[in-house]
Amino acid sequence: MFKFIALLATIATAFAFVPATLPKRSSMLKMGFESEIGAQPPLGFWDPLGLLADADEARFKRLRDVETKHGRIAMLAILGHLVTTAGLRNPYDIAPGIPFSSIKSGLAAFDTIPAAGTFQLIAFIGLLEVGFGLRKEEIEAAQLKASGWDQATIDKKLAIELNNGRAAQMRILALMVH
Repeated sequence: MFKFIALLATIATAFAFVPATLPKRSSMLKMGFESEIGAQPPLGFWDPLGLLADADEARFKRLRDVETKHGRIAMLAILGHLVTTAGLRNPYDIAPGIPFSSIKSGLAAFDTIPAAGTFQLIAFIGLLEVGFGLRKEEIEAAQLKASGWDQATIDKKLAIELNNGRAAQMRILALMVH
């Protein structure tokens, strides 16, 4: 059962790495990204794999969007792990005869959740992904406008979100390994 769920999760998350349709790069200006948000002390701009060595601004934006999305997902995963490990559970049943309180924490939950429930979870997450992806720019612009922050504060908050997302990705990876 776990292998099946791992396969489904792999297939579902593979779409995050499908390249968006980008314009041809033949005449686009190559640029440095050392002054972008996220390039901050102590590492500065850090690209150990050279993914941005010959990238244009569209490629950088795509990778930054993916990094932000994965950071947000990792922050939610850490929160979910902390809540379930603390013993807070929904008092209802996840399926007839299977209360949420009987579900294990972490990846071990997939041993207890019925296959149809796992499929429903993956389908729901996929719908959220597609729905948010279609309106991402509009939603984020509305939220920034509603905040009333100036550009310096927005840049600071975006840098904080990037750093917290990076840290959460490392934390959830550590929790999954242990």
